[in-house]
Amino acid sequence: MMKVLEHNYPLKLIDLQQVKNEDVEESEEEDEEKDLVPQDEFSCICKRCDEVINEYYRYYYKCTNDLCDFSLHKFCAEVPTTLEHTSHPHRLTLYKYIDFEWRCLYCQRQHKVGEVGYLCSDCGWWKVNIDVNCVVEVEKRRIYHPSHPHPLVSPIPSPILCLCQACGKTHKGIFFLCTTCPYFTIHADCIFLPKSLLIQQTTNGIFRHTHPLTLSYSFPEAEQRAKYFPNCRVCNRSFDPYMENLWIYKCEKCIYYVHLDCATSASRREPFMSILSIGGGQSIKNFKDVDYPNLLRLPFPDQTYSLPKHLFFKAPGPTTYVTAEVSLQHFNHEHELILVDTESIGSTSNESIMCHNPMKKIELLCNACVRPITETPFYKCNASEDERCNFALHEWCTRLPTKLDNHPGHPQHTLFLMSNAPHGFFNIYDCGVCCLPCNGYAYGCVRCRFYIDVNCGLMPEKITHESHPNHLLSIVDKSLGNECLVCSNQVRYRLSFGCSTCNVQIHPACALLLPRTIRHPYDKHPMHLSYLPIENHKSEYFCEICEEGLNPHKGFYHCDMCSQSVHTDCAPLILQSETETHSNYHYSYISKVYSFSNVKFGSIHKTANHPHPLLLAPGIANDGKCSVCSSRLRYMIILRCLECPFAIHERCFKRLNKS
Repeated sequence: MMKVLEHNYPLKLIDLQQVKNEDVEESEEEDEEKDLVPQDEFSCICKRCDEVINEYYRYYYKCTNDLCDFSLHKFCAEVPTTLEHTSHPHRLTLYKYIDFEWRCLYCQRQHKVGEVGYLCSDCGWWKVNIDVNCVVEVEKRRIYHPSHPHPLVSPIPSPILCLCQACGKTHKGIFFLCTTCPYFTIHADCIFLPKSLLIQQTTNGIFRHTHPLTLSYSFPEAEQRAKYFPNCRVCNRSFDPYMENLWIYKCEKCIYYVHLDCATSASRREPFMSILSIGGGQSIKNFKDVDYPNLLRLPFPDQTYSLPKHLFFKAPGPTTYVTAEVSLQHFNHEHELILVDTESIGSTSNESIMCHNPMKKIELLCNACVRPITETPFYKCNASEDERCNFALHEWCTRLPTKLDNHPGHPQHTLFLMSNAPHGFFNIYDCGVCCLPCNGYAYGCVRCRFYIDVNCGLMPEKITHESHPNHLLSIVDKSLGNECLVCSNQVRYRLSFGCSTCNVQIHPACALLLPRTIRHPYDKHPMHLSYLPIENHKSEYFCEICEEGLNPHKGFYHCDMCSQSVHTDCAPLILQSETETHSNYHYSYISKVYSFSNVKFGSIHKTANHPHPLLLAPGIANDGKCSVCSSRLRYMIILRCLECPFAIHERCFKRLNKS
């Protein structure tokens, strides 16, 4: 207990750190709703110096009467009743000014009757009166901060240029130093940052997050690795694993991490970087809709959409079918094609014809665009069961243009529509834009051996994509060495979609082949494409198809209702999910799209080197090794015998048939 001149009741010493620990223990089982509001940090006003008392000073005195709010800093309360000060030759005495107001000799602050200060009885009260605040100024600059084990002091009251150990930047201001550790300095603006904050309050409402972000005094490299090295959710830049002691704000419930400056720059009155023009952050719309009436807005809603459908779909009617019949002359196929419409699909002769439906594990792909056929009308081969031909065409794919001029991937020559790439094996060629293997129709230049799939052939010059909203993305004719905004893999190849304002890019395959929603046979709800960790998803992420870990900072599909997730490159494996469960199967160094997205399997091939028909298929673990070269077949395009345990690489098949 302590008595002071200006207060009638005794004062008791409070340890704020002990009080805080007790409060934490009592609040361990708080309701979730309380997490949505940042908790107020303790603060009150010292009655002697009129400045804030907060937890960084750790100790303070308060009145023993709980109804009284009288409080003092510990150093203000414990000032001596007499002292010798270097600023004055005589001894000074602590005195309560009962009868008159007075002014401090040094700071010129005016004090009211009843306040306490030091006076010199030798010089007379009217000559020398000194504020308690001025006498204990050095002690006031000593704090106890939870980020550091030793007390910190601010010995220099004027601004200096120094490196801040909290934010990692060199700037000018008042700094706190450790008296024990050399070179440990923290800027005053950083050291008094709130323990928790709502980001919209500190970024002028531009960035939002449901939960308060908590101040963390380090971001260890091990934690960064465990969270797949996340980027800052404001500026989309990485955290330096070698500077793990820099402070950050984070919400671990949602795997939401923010640089210190990004979370507080608006409130600290610093330039707000250029977050409005950096990939991954919020962005101000840089175009007018009226100027782009036919702008393609990606991703497509679901797997039933594609560029050919977007460009050439027409409502079915008599004239449509007549036009389609005429267009079929451009599609070379050895068998007769029949039109399957709503009426014929239910007839006796067509009962076996079913549209693509992953929920029922039925696969029907178009031979032109290699996208699922999920609705009528469409064209199908009328070959007999023995011939086993799975040829099918979207009705709108019969209207594909026969040639393309000035394509950005090959502007020097006209590209012609081809049902079979002349230099491909089983019609399989590597697309010159997305770099994925394809056995669908191609636009090609035979002279240059340049071939691209129909989706890449029809790719528009400008798009928008929800991974980078409000900014136009244009075809970029060179790689900038950036990561794709959707899959986070390097953009290494020539053509991509890029934002000139923000210097970001998206793979053509990620933009054109990943729909917004997919269906999973083990989940009754649609799964949505997400580019960032899900709000309130507390558990670890893993893929329902391959059963391996999933990086939530790369594009993935997620069901909010069931909290299930799927790799983007595992999504096409839904039909094979019972036989193949390994993420290497869908590994692609090009983009995070299933490697065989543009390959239609299921065709039957005959060879003189084997007595039975061979099925074109993706190699899985059960296929074992190649019957010719003994190398593994998994992850490869193979030919599998329908009647015996014979399987072979496509390259081995090609070599055998040449000999």
